[in-house]
Amino acid sequence: MSSFSRRKFITSAAALSSIPLVGTTMSNVLAESSKKPLGFALCGLGKLSAEQIAPALQHTKYAKLTGIITGTPAKATAWKQKYNIPDKNIYNYDNMHEMVNNPDIDVVYVVTPNALHARDTIAAAKAGKHVFCEKPMEVSTAKCQQMIEACKQADRLLGIAYRCQFEAHHLECIRIAREKEFGNLKMINSGFCIDNGDPKQWRLNHALAGGGCLMDVGIYALQSALYLTSELPISATAVTTVTNPEKFKEVEETISFQLKFPSGVVGNCTASYNAIDNAGFRVVAERGWYGLDYGFYYNGTRGIRSDGKPLQFADKEYGSSEKDTWPQFAKEMDDFVQCILNHKPTRVPGEMGLRDVNIMLKIYDAVKAGKSVSLA
Repeated sequence: MSSFSRRKFITSAAALSSIPLVGTTMSNVLAESSKKPLGFALCGLGKLSAEQIAPALQHTKYAKLTGIITGTPAKATAWKQKYNIPDKNIYNYDNMHEMVNNPDIDVVYVVTPNALHARDTIAAAKAGKHVFCEKPMEVSTAKCQQMIEACKQADRLLGIAYRCQFEAHHLECIRIAREKEFGNLKMINSGFCIDNGDPKQWRLNHALAGGGCLMDVGIYALQSALYLTSELPISATAVTTVTNPEKFKEVEETISFQLKFPSGVVGNCTASYNAIDNAGFRVVAERGWYGLDYGFYYNGTRGIRSDGKPLQFADKEYGSSEKDTWPQFAKEMDDFVQCILNHKPTRVPGEMGLRDVNIMLKIYDAVKAGKSVSLA
């Protein structure tokens, strides 16, 4: 495991402090609306790309699906027919460098397994493309740093797909925390549990995933604790459990971890690959509480406050119904395009992804140590 020095941690924190977590609105939409939408190539055509990201790109205002990158010829054929993608915009993982001569593709959205993110991000950056990368950013801090450096050297923007930071309920909870409507925060209880299904999937392969439920869904609980407190945790304790050792022989099935923050806030976080219907958080403050049920799902989020005031929003901007699952993906991609067009930093930069991978690896250290570990 690569070390991540205190100096680098502070540097990342400083870089992130200048990036707004709450509602960076598209202030220059009218000025940019006449420009041609930026072309996105999806790198990795698994379930997330097929069921969420590609459909979202049919509704985005400033982005469009123009290319694909896959190692499966049958998928290339199917996607070509479904989305009318020309042959010249279809690549595999070995010839991504040829995109340098393709003006149809401006952004590569990396959706491959976690341990391949650096490979594909670096290849895209060297081809002169901006990169939007699924979370977790990678499986080591060294690889995360390589991704950041590759994009900097190519003068391309790198963003991490933290979709909840673009969702109205989450943004409202962040506002409540910032403005201390219920006083100072005391405790955050956050968790995301799913039944992850197929025992043969890559997410159960440690070499590809870097870990189990923590890396996949636990990162949502971690992120919520960070953006609600606006602080970096100073220590962590954690335990993991496995009730199905045959299926979870390489990665953890369930994890519970506790984060201590400088202000005294405690974050109690959970994640599991063998449970359902726990996907949100509750913030406990001096004079009340608030939170989200189903808050990490693609839709169906329900907000609640202890004082009875409304904490519920309809997504009018994209005109979606509650059954639609694509709006969060459309929002994060449109925001990324606006950052590119307006030469602005993204609120979800590579430094944020690096920070979170470092914390998760330290959480795994806490599991092994059986005691609290310092994050300072």
